[in-house]
Amino acid sequence: MARPVSQLDGKPMKIAWSSNWDDDLGGAPAYGDLDPMVERVRREASQKVRFAYEESFMFYLPRICEHCLNPSCVASCPSGAMYKRTEDGIVLVDQDRCRGWRMCVTGCPYKKVYFNHRTGKAEKCTFCYPRIEAGQPTVCSETCVGRLRYLGVLLYDADRVTAAAAVPDERELYEAQLGVFLDPADPGVRRAAEEAGIPYDWLEAARRSPVHALVSRYRVALPLHPEYRTLPMVWYIPPLSPVVDALTETGHDGEDAGNLFGAIDTLRIPLEYLAELFTAGDTGPVRASLEKLAAMRSHMRSVNLGEDPDPGVPAAVGMRPEEIEEMYRLLAVAKYEERYVIPTAAVGDAHRLEASALPDTCSLDDDGPFGQDSGRRRLPLVPVENFHILRRRQTADDEREV
Repeated sequence: MARPVSQLDGKPMKIAWSSNWDDDLGGAPAYGDLDPMVERVRREASQKVRFAYEESFMFYLPRICEHCLNPSCVASCPSGAMYKRTEDGIVLVDQDRCRGWRMCVTGCPYKKVYFNHRTGKAEKCTFCYPRIEAGQPTVCSETCVGRLRYLGVLLYDADRVTAAAAVPDERELYEAQLGVFLDPADPGVRRAAEEAGIPYDWLEAARRSPVHALVSRYRVALPLHPEYRTLPMVWYIPPLSPVVDALTETGHDGEDAGNLFGAIDTLRIPLEYLAELFTAGDTGPVRASLEKLAAMRSHMRSVNLGEDPDPGVPAAVGMRPEEIEEMYRLLAVAKYEERYVIPTAAVGDAHRLEASALPDTCSLDDDGPFGQDSGRRRLPLVPVENFHILRRRQTADDEREV
């Protein structure tokens, strides 16, 4: 329905190669052995990664711009077109200043900056900043049918960023970045934030942030490739794999905490491979995250069956039963306003926001992502108040609450 059209000559084309082409293991037989992470895991953990069909594994890892604290794309841009907004940390491209030198494309280790051959400008994920300014989540987050994406405010100390990125040992970068983040419930942090002019609603959003909870409080979310030293701000919860089914097939109780903890080392997805993705090869934080997820699964099974939960299960992962249940609520049954905690822009910007239209594509030019005229239709101008009315209507349990 949306045939690919060349941005160079406007003619129909057949796509034979593009970014992320091999993400679905399409090139594994030819290029899998050359993957530096695979080679490193094989060197350190024998032959845990094999490309035989019956021994392969696969999981989807959605990758967007990381909006890093130490963005290499910004550092590599000679014209200064790439910049990180001071008000919310979103990394953007100033289309007026971009000269099309494409150093940002090669400078981004995550390969999330693209070059538009028709406009001669660099483009990237804008984090849907017009929606964020109006208190709305990004389009990719709101349309995720699995409700897997969370948005929230993370307070950090900008003076610690350089030191954290310069830690000599790659395996210490995860803890170094955690040390950059600030606790919004700390009275000293709140006092310093108020003195710096940070609005009260931003502090409250940081306190209720689901991202802060998953990253700093529960420590189940991990950064993608911290060894790049960009201090990425899109974090991931590693997959527990189909461990329950695998245990059940062997005749063991797949929900028993002891069995789950023991099975983590024999997951179909090698622990060492996940560590190469998220913690520069350090299996400790990955194991701790998976053990907390396993403890949550076992504890909530007892709760749902009306049994008395074993207090030793949460204690084994350094958590209280109340924390386990709070983490379960956030990961499994959290409502819209709990998954997306976004403070609105300043009241003084309300009229400017009302006068702007929200784009219906991620492209920055007049054409959509599928060629000419695919992105011509634009949404009508919508006041900020209407956005919040719509949000309340979507999240209310009863129409009378709207």
